[in-house]
Amino acid sequence: MAAPLYTTASGLLFHAGKILILTVGLPARGKTHISRALERYLRWMGVKTQVVSLGDYRRKTLGGAKKLPPDYFTLGEKSPETMALRKMVSDGCEKLIEDFFGAGGQVVIYDANNGSRTTRQALAEKYDKQGIHVIILESVCDNKEIIETNIRNVKISSPDYRGWDPDKAVKDYYERIRDREKSYETVEETTWPFIRIINVGEKIMVNNIRGYLQSRIVFFLMNIHNRPRMIYFARSGQSLIEHSYKADSDLSPAGWEYSERLKEFVVERRAKSLEQNGFDPNDRRLVIWTSTRRRAHHTAWPFLTPTHSTSIPQQLPLVASHLTVPPQSAVARNVVTTDEAGELTETKVTTGSSLKIKVIEKTQMCEINPGVWDGLTPDQARKFYPEEWARFVKDPYAFRAPRAESYHDLSVRLEPILIELEREKEDLLIIGHSSVIRCLLAYLIGLPASEIPAIEIARGDLLEVVPTSYGVHSQAFHFWDGPGRRGEGIDGDGDQEEVGLSRRDETNFYENYAEDTKGKKRMNAVDLGFLSPRIQEGSEEALADGT
Repeated sequence: MAAPLYTTASGLLFHAGKILILTVGLPARGKTHISRALERYLRWMGVKTQVVSLGDYRRKTLGGAKKLPPDYFTLGEKSPETMALRKMVSDGCEKLIEDFFGAGGQVVIYDANNGSRTTRQALAEKYDKQGIHVIILESVCDNKEIIETNIRNVKISSPDYRGWDPDKAVKDYYERIRDREKSYETVEETTWPFIRIINVGEKIMVNNIRGYLQSRIVFFLMNIHNRPRMIYFARSGQSLIEHSYKADSDLSPAGWEYSERLKEFVVERRAKSLEQNGFDPNDRRLVIWTSTRRRAHHTAWPFLTPTHSTSIPQQLPLVASHLTVPPQSAVARNVVTTDEAGELTETKVTTGSSLKIKVIEKTQMCEINPGVWDGLTPDQARKFYPEEWARFVKDPYAFRAPRAESYHDLSVRLEPILIELEREKEDLLIIGHSSVIRCLLAYLIGLPASEIPAIEIARGDLLEVVPTSYGVHSQAFHFWDGPGRRGEGIDGDGDQEEVGLSRRDETNFYENYAEDTKGKKRMNAVDLGFLSPRIQEGSEEALADGT
């Protein structure tokens, strides 16, 4: 769940004390990916967490590999200069760990090889004497494809290999791995709790894990992977009754047009991104998640039709005569099933298209419930509920209107979706409500909970998020200027408003925007470059990685 609404005298949560996670593994085994993903999840839970990366610290203080002595990464006896440099780096990382714990931090993930049993035993004993719980997290990988992909996508783009020929950089890094393999000692000791992950999520082994927080860490690690994928976010189309939560109205004519345009743009953009990364779009399936609200899952309907349809339903599609149905001969397979989580799944593969699409409706992804404020304007809410309004303005994230949900309630409701998001290996399009997209984006890019209500998600923008080892890389693309983009649409008399206006739908303010004393966070249709908090602090390797 998102940040708990309680505090403790020590600042530590779940009665778990302080925890140090020592990563163990050969280079290019996914340790950094696992560390960053776990850091993101624990911060979402409200646990003060930080990754201390030995590699990042070395590059920050000493520079790239070319600036290091030739025996820095090799086995055997080392020069006094090399020994002094290695000790300076390890001592600096340990100081970062101690400073974070001293400032009230609860979990530190020490991202380093730690391949020597003697080294990790000394570290564990040192921090165990300080009352810190030590967990050893070993990443083992014997899948050559995963190792090769990790080296090419992450390692050779670091400052260590800046200006190198890619093939020569890969060869040099493999030599570094072979040197490490000669001295690497796998985790066999049972003195400390340990977790062993095989092939980044293919298999997991645990030993002596105790307590709620440690169990949540294991649960999360059971659901992650490092398969390349893209995640897209788009708002659902405009509905006939935008201002009513209870109505659950269908798409307006403009909403149906929007859904068709969304399909065209997603297919085009996804194909371009996949081809740039060396993938064939026809070989990968696109999974679409929507809520069970009509305007959400009906926005996904065009993805299930073989060709573009210019005929747009003008009424609620509850009767067959109201639907625009493709010829039966064009549909090869149309299957409605229930997935493992009990969610409704509709999959359609057409002979007229090579697209592989799966649409899943998820009840947890319904928009935030505005309670008694449903249909009210901000002025009306301020007039009829002055005390509640004052509390809402003070803390839009935690405040809950009468018979409504707060953003904290919504974040708790969405936690199972976050786990499924981590587990999903296919390319994913989330067609959702603005309140839901705010929470999911905040999780991926590491925003604090207090800023969730202030994120503005415009209808007509497609957000592309690509998870990487050091965070996420995001871009926003604008594809729609029709009614409903920023509140335009049907006025009180049912007439269509002029396209291009920027008036908000004030009667739906609880869903569409929230006031925040720290200002708005608007998603512009430019390269957003969202990064994890550690990257924003200046990781040179992350910058070189293009993230």
